[in-house]
Amino acid sequence: MERSGRGDPTSRLSLLLAKRGSLTDARLRTALGANRLTPRHTMVLTYLGSEPACQQVLVDLLEVDPSVLVTILNELERAELIHRRRDPSDRRRHIVEITPSGGRTLNALEATFTEVEDELFADLSAAERDTLRELLSRVTAGPDACPDKGLKDKQRMERQ
Repeated sequence: MERSGRGDPTSRLSLLLAKRGSLTDARLRTALGANRLTPRHTMVLTYLGSEPACQQVLVDLLEVDPSVLVTILNELERAELIHRRRDPSDRRRHIVEITPSGGRTLNALEATFTEVEDELFADLSAAERDTLRELLSRVTAGPDACPDKGLKDKQRMERQ
């Protein structure tokens, strides 16, 4: 039975994205789990696969608190997939680089991503996948947005 309209949660784009996002995250975590990696680990490795970066760039890329990034980097460093070194031009900063082992791991993950994406997006053509990628890259809450800002503003207005 097909539903549409007010009683159908999939009529709300945010709910549909949340549901699909949860399914995608679960599938990706299962696939990456064989390598003891998370999506965030993989995002760091993917970024570092093209160039070294300072920790602040990675904080911005992952949109996480710096303490969360340190945990992620510690785990990757223990696995010998990355290493950190002081920036010679600014000793307060750390430069993060992928190791040869990290590069090999990243190369091996390409097959994992292909498998997961082929499964998740099997009903989409290559052009539709490109369109979806482009549209999702434009979804943003804004540079100064707080995830629950709208809710807090609404609650404050209700109290007045």
